[in-house]
Amino acid sequence: MVSKVINMSNTGRIIVNTGEGKGKTAAALGTVFRALGHGQKVCVIQFLKGQGEFGERLMAEKLDNLDWFICGRGFVFRKENIDEDRKAARKGFQLAKEKIESDQYDLIILDEITYLPHYNFLDVEKIVDLIRNKPKRLSIILTGRDADPKLIEVADTVSSIESIKHAYDQKIKAQKGIEF
Repeated sequence: MVSKVINMSNTGRIIVNTGEGKGKTAAALGTVFRALGHGQKVCVIQFLKGQGEFGERLMAEKLDNLDWFICGRGFVFRKENIDEDRKAARKGFQLAKEKIESDQYDLIILDEITYLPHYNFLDVEKIVDLIRNKPKRLSIILTGRDADPKLIEVADTVSSIESIKHAYDQKIKAQKGIEF
């Protein structure tokens, strides 16, 4: 049986990096560097990560063709400010919608977006609809744990990053340049 190869060189991809392991965002950022290396315009939107001196953000400030937006208040571990977290997430989604519809980018990273439906901040159908109606040439990478099956279904490529062992489980604190 001969498999048919589809020429999709002018068609963007939908990629989901999910799973319990460390490295989903790092994998997406590797693709960011590939795209920048080819002179492409890239946008990163972080949904749950709050302000802070993360190494990737410090480097992003030095790069042309890269726009970076922080739309979170920090990871959601407590329920006391859930309404503020929901509001920030929805505002971030509106920004993502504007950036995707602008057709100004070749690659957009929606970092930690899988948490929005997981925490009931946003209906997964809104994300699916946005992705299905993206400009044809645009590639989008979605990251985060617990990717909804509907996000997996709409994707061209899905990678699940498995945790076998993590320093955090051994009470080893996050290290500058490795975790942030």
